[in-house]
Amino acid sequence: MNILNSYETIYVLKPDVTESSNLSLVNYYKALLKEQGAKDIVVQHRGRRHLSYNILQYYDGIYVQMNYQANGSLVLLLEKSMRFNENIIRYLTTKHYEIDVINIY
Repeated sequence: MNILNSYETIYVLKPDVTESSNLSLVNYYKALLKEQGAKDIVVQHRGRRHLSYNILQYYDGIYVQMNYQANGSLVLLLEKSMRFNENIIRYLTTKHYEIDVINIY
């Protein structure tokens, strides 16, 4: 049995990426996640935002957030693909843990 964990990946695109390139990247990563067995994939466009510090001489970036359930090896595959994509200037994946809340009243 393959245990799936909840992950959130946010990646930042160069500000000069066209809307069609942005959409094709979203579709590519969504398809990659699906074919590798990820579940509950939700993609949200966070829009263009000012960066806290310059990255490769860019002041702004286009943020995209993906939430999904997958295993750790799929996350490695996804991040490797992002590392070699020239339009992505940063990415970060975090694992979400389920927290049991106990009512003490």
